[in-house]
Amino acid sequence: MIDLLKQTLNKKSILLFLGLITVLAGLAPEVFAHGVTEGDKGYIQENSGMMLVPFIYLGAKHMVTGYDHLLFLFGVVFFLFRLKDVGIYVTLFAVGHSITLISGVLLNFSVSAYIIDAIIGFSIVYKALDNMGAYQRWFGYQPSAKIATLIFGLFHGWGLATKIQDFEVSPDGLIPNLVAFNVGVELGQVLALAMILIGISYWRRSPGFMQHAYSANAVLMVCGFIFVGYQMTGYYVT
Repeated sequence: MIDLLKQTLNKKSILLFLGLITVLAGLAPEVFAHGVTEGDKGYIQENSGMMLVPFIYLGAKHMVTGYDHLLFLFGVVFFLFRLKDVGIYVTLFAVGHSITLISGVLLNFSVSAYIIDAIIGFSIVYKALDNMGAYQRWFGYQPSAKIATLIFGLFHGWGLATKIQDFEVSPDGLIPNLVAFNVGVELGQVLALAMILIGISYWRRSPGFMQHAYSANAVLMVCGFIFVGYQMTGYYVT
């Protein structure tokens, strides 16, 4: 398996790599931050009390359009072939982001959204390197993927909490709305994960899956570095 992963990138993989970098480089930083749209923010600020359905919708929308969250999940499930294992890792991730999402808002724990999103970008880099077997080669040690998934889930939750704080939600009905938002996040995660698993399942059936697995994770790693770079640029510029 390792020998296959170490194969040199072929021409097709290089073209895919360059094309993806070109597209990502042309996008605005706001795309990576998947921030709060003015329409959504205005709607929330104009209303108060329990708004369960709107917050479920916003949570699902945030997860489905949160490219950094989805790329991390893609990295997590990349080499998980059993649904049981997928369930364990996704549950750890969900527990992590649920804890910090709810506690971060209730405790008004404010952290720069740029810093948190940069850490989320780093989580993509970390997982890609893990899939590439880098830690075993560099340090002769394999960190626990489950612990890493839980820890990065906590940071992803802080990222979600910063977006909720951007809404400036009324304290009236805050807790039910937070729970509804988190439910929406989970629904969006399940939907996105289902699409990822369907796509990767078809890919795994092809003889070229293991041949291109290393290059795919190399692209994933570069995407993570791009997220980090955009967020840190935004932090220093603003």
